[in-house]
Amino acid sequence: MGTMSTPRPRSVKVKAPGKVNVSLRVGPARPDGYHSVASVYLAVSLFEEVTATSTPEPGVTVSLSPDSTLDLDELDIPLDERNLAVRAARLMAEVTERPTGVHLEITKRVPVAGGMGGGSADAAATLLACDALWGSGLSKEELAHLAAELGADVPFALLGGAAVGLGVGDQLSPALATTRLDWVLVPAEYGLSTPRVFAELDRLRAAEGFDAPEPTDVEPGILTALRSGDSGGLRHLLVNDLQRAAVELAPQLRDTLGWADSHGALASIVSGSGPTVALLAVDAAAAQDLVDSFARQGVEALAVHGPVAGAKIVSDTVL
Repeated sequence: MGTMSTPRPRSVKVKAPGKVNVSLRVGPARPDGYHSVASVYLAVSLFEEVTATSTPEPGVTVSLSPDSTLDLDELDIPLDERNLAVRAARLMAEVTERPTGVHLEITKRVPVAGGMGGGSADAAATLLACDALWGSGLSKEELAHLAAELGADVPFALLGGAAVGLGVGDQLSPALATTRLDWVLVPAEYGLSTPRVFAELDRLRAAEGFDAPEPTDVEPGILTALRSGDSGGLRHLLVNDLQRAAVELAPQLRDTLGWADSHGALASIVSGSGPTVALLAVDAAAAQDLVDSFARQGVEALAVHGPVAGAKIVSDTVL
């Protein structure tokens, strides 16, 4: 009587994009500690990669790829359940019958604690990779539901493109945006804690006696500009309620924002909770000129464009 053969190990690689918040309105703190937001997300061409490889031992392990473009020695990236990708793999294991173990190798390119959803991109990529690895057969809607359990930005990293986010940012409506917009990202050498930035905004508002309204929608002109790729029209509509809180916590952001505006950027904005600064450029050539100008100042900057697709399988290999 023959023995059952063990399935051959497989490896699935998925990439998922970082994002910029083209617009971010923030309401008052809610009883659960979160804030209601009205945001316009744009997925940009700076991608995280997660390679999920089946292992005979149960459980989830994780490592960081030497191909990462970030200085991993300078970053304190947890490799346990504090890592959103680990939580995503465990969540998939719970909803998948008899999965193998899995090892996740993460290639980091999106600034860490930079307001661009890098950890959320890791989680989205992990959901899609484990779904393929274990043959879960979950629908896009089911994956999006799991994504929302992990964090407000995870569903968007799955979806990609452009979207309006309401609620805590997890109630997504895709926005029609097919024309390329060019941006320059200026990462910081430090991170900002998202909860800390929200708390600072609450403090600033309380000191002013400002009672923030509940945001229920986004400026329609932003969606019109995104749809047509009208960077000139968009320049006057970029808004981020968290920006002043981020600048209060990291005053050096003022220099980056001011310098960019005086060197040919159409507009500049802190992305999300910061401290990454996103600069809107007229076109790809203008974006490269900005990158070169920053380089002459000894500052690293990256030319990116959006919208780009959400989490996507790059390869699926039997080992």
